[in-house]
Amino acid sequence: MTEEFFDVTSLECHEGHLLHLCFEDGQRRIFDMEPWFGRKPYQVLRSPSIFNQARVEYGTVVWPGEIDIDPETLRNGSMAIGSHDVCSPEFDTHPSLC
Repeated sequence: MTEEFFDVTSLECHEGHLLHLCFEDGQRRIFDMEPWFGRKPYQVLRSPSIFNQARVEYGTVVWPGEIDIDPETLRNGSMAIGSHDVCSPEFDTHPSLC
């Protein structure tokens, strides 16, 4: 069985260090960054001013200081949002709303 990999296409930052993500297959998911704050280099993301600088590059989420997290981790560690779980066209028109 071949595992499929999907890039992140857009994101929104939310209170509580939550990332609302859209993937290229249309899945909309939520990822909690809090558990990652005990690991380097993610400690600096506790600061909302740094966390909210998240953006999508190269199919994943990145922050200043060369901090990123791979899309497979984001996908596998996230939960689907809502009953439809699919990105709306409005969500995808804003690649980064942090």
